[in-house]
Amino acid sequence: MELIGPYLIACVLLNVAGVAKAARPDDTARALGVLVPVPYRWLRGAVRVGSVAEAALGVVAVVLPRPGPAWLVAVSYTGFAVIVTVARSKGAAISSCGCFGTPDTPATMLHVVVNVGLAVAAATVALAGGTGTIASVLSRQPLHGLPLVAVSGLGAWLVYLALSGLASVQAARRLTAVSFRAER
Repeated sequence: MELIGPYLIACVLLNVAGVAKAARPDDTARALGVLVPVPYRWLRGAVRVGSVAEAALGVVAVVLPRPGPAWLVAVSYTGFAVIVTVARSKGAAISSCGCFGTPDTPATMLHVVVNVGLAVAAATVALAGGTGTIASVLSRQPLHGLPLVAVSGLGAWLVYLALSGLASVQAARRLTAVSFRAER
């Protein structure tokens, strides 16, 4: 399983984002409301239920890096990429995708690229056809997987920063550039 590190990053992010959106579903519901003509309260409920499922998938997929859970992770990230791409292509102003339960996470093309990359990593793990648990995977790694876990944790944090903090900085930069142009 050559891409087990990015796969673990994908699973951790599913868990973190799922818990965050379950606790604060409003921003994600508003973002989806641009694409789906459904009453807001229904979207909010659907986001909460979907987020709990997302978090559960993240946990199961980490514990059991097998084809079934890995394919579900790949499908999830493919779906995220499609949703962001469709919203951006329709010119929908997504000020926040609500990915991590915070209002300041604008959906960017970086979201699409990261989602596609994590989908590919999960599909690769699925195609590898592993049969063990995360404990058996880690036992075959140097130092019983401690470096893999550390680098995957760092990778998940960096991806989180890229999708939340960097996206906010880019959005602020665009707003600042617009205001300077307007003053000229």
